[in-house]
Amino acid sequence: MRKVFIIGIGAGNPDYITVQAINALNEVDVFFVMDKGREKEDLIGLRKDICERYIKDKSYRTIQIRDPERDRTSSSYESSVKAWHEQRATVYERLIGQELGEEECGAFLVWGDPSFYDSTLRIVDQIIARGTIAFEYEVVPGISSIQALAARHRITLNRIGQSIHITTGRKISEGLPDNIDDVIVMLDAECSFKNVNDPEIEIYWGAYIGTEDEILVSGNLRRLMHDIERIRREAKEKKGWIMDTYLLRKTAAH
Repeated sequence: MRKVFIIGIGAGNPDYITVQAINALNEVDVFFVMDKGREKEDLIGLRKDICERYIKDKSYRTIQIRDPERDRTSSSYESSVKAWHEQRATVYERLIGQELGEEECGAFLVWGDPSFYDSTLRIVDQIIARGTIAFEYEVVPGISSIQALAARHRITLNRIGQSIHITTGRKISEGLPDNIDDVIVMLDAECSFKNVNDPEIEIYWGAYIGTEDEILVSGNLRRLMHDIERIRREAKEKKGWIMDTYLLRKTAAH
């Protein structure tokens, strides 16, 4: 039967690849790569570099295909994402069915970890639910930007006996959750931390974590928020894309 690996490749540094991921890479016959346009060619380049670095004595081929565009004009974020996932599912299903032989192994290389704010697992489940093509799949975890952020700032994400909360910029724009003093924020293109007015909040922010372009900023949120917004804007303009995440931490815990 066909097999598909969904491999977490870490947050940007090729050294973040796990031994399990290396073993999986060396079983793959076909890598499926989604092309997100010229601005994000770096992301494709990293995937190719990882394959060249870690795959030994194994021939493989790469199928690169344009990633469907999400409708960003829709008034409903959820419906636009669902429609986008449906388009991706159709593309993935065709790739697996047409490009992968019955006894071959394919793979999607996922930035960070497949379980954190990535759609690949949901899309694969959609394909399986359709029942038009049979294959088995395995998920290989990766070092997420959350873990890398904590390591690069040399902090723990939780404090003794306390919880952490993982959310998105879209959610944090509505305010910090009640009774949670440590909040990880991902996918914040609008710098929603500017809506947090508590003077006792610290921020640990990082972009391009683990790469040669890495940027780290930490300190009092109120003092740094506009600097981070500027730094983020300038970095994105220079590189064409940006991936960042941050921790918001109340200095006086409950």
